[in-house]
Amino acid sequence: MLKQRIKSVLVAVLAAAGLAAASLIPTATPAAADECTSAPNWRAGTNYVQGNVVKYTDGNYYIAEHANPGYDPTVSTWFWNPHTCSGGGNPNPSGFVVTEAQFNQMFPGRNAFYTYKGLTDALSAFPAFAKTGSDTVKKQEAAAFLANVSHETGGLVHIVEQNTANYPHYCDRTQPYGCPAGQAAYYGRGPIQLSWNFNYKAAGDHLGIDLLNQPSRVQTDAAVAWKTGLWYWNTQTGPGTMTGHSAMVNQSGFGQTIRAINGSLECNGGNPAQVQSRVNKYTQFTQILGVPTGANLYC
Repeated sequence: MLKQRIKSVLVAVLAAAGLAAASLIPTATPAAADECTSAPNWRAGTNYVQGNVVKYTDGNYYIAEHANPGYDPTVSTWFWNPHTCSGGGNPNPSGFVVTEAQFNQMFPGRNAFYTYKGLTDALSAFPAFAKTGSDTVKKQEAAAFLANVSHETGGLVHIVEQNTANYPHYCDRTQPYGCPAGQAAYYGRGPIQLSWNFNYKAAGDHLGIDLLNQPSRVQTDAAVAWKTGLWYWNTQTGPGTMTGHSAMVNQSGFGQTIRAINGSLECNGGNPAQVQSRVNKYTQFTQILGVPTGANLYC
């Protein structure tokens, strides 16, 4: 009864002042769907408590894992972790563990052909890619794939193989279907430089695209290009013993992804400089995504 009288008096006082009673009632914490749309920009020197979400200068969102006096979110995952928002506030509606801002950070000088949308449109063809295991494993797989892609294309700069002298070599006429697009039509294209007529045939059959007769689609359609890269990553062991996808999901290590892509030439001391280049890029990309590299980096 006393509480009711106090409330009545409060309402009367507020009414006289032209205010609504609700204005003095604390509002609920914003729902998860709004946590990023309402997140403030990060500011150095500002005190943050555990659970605070901020938007950093790179356009990505971070959540405070421990209270801190405004440390840089990209410096230490002890204080901050990359954060994917839920609901309407999600800065990455595609659901891919790499945001567009992170993708642009990884490939600042990329060819305009290699669009982020082309990549995310291609993901539906391989639903297990970067969606298997823990959040850390998902991000490690994405980083591993993109690191190898970066190495193969000079940072997503090259769409086609640069050594044109190799072009006529990629036609294996012992195959029953031959090379209907021409002797020199099956040169390296796309993010993992798909080459040889039998690889174009196998990738096209898997994807439901006639790449044997139309290999040029890999250099004219960004989604098709990305799909061929993901096809190799998810289904082919190459000179290795497992696919790139299996290597990361089973935590066999980044080194096994190198073996699957070019192990016969680079692994076991074949070309340590090339291996180191891939490892360096993988290390950089895992740092961008805020996850450890894991063990067994070399092959």
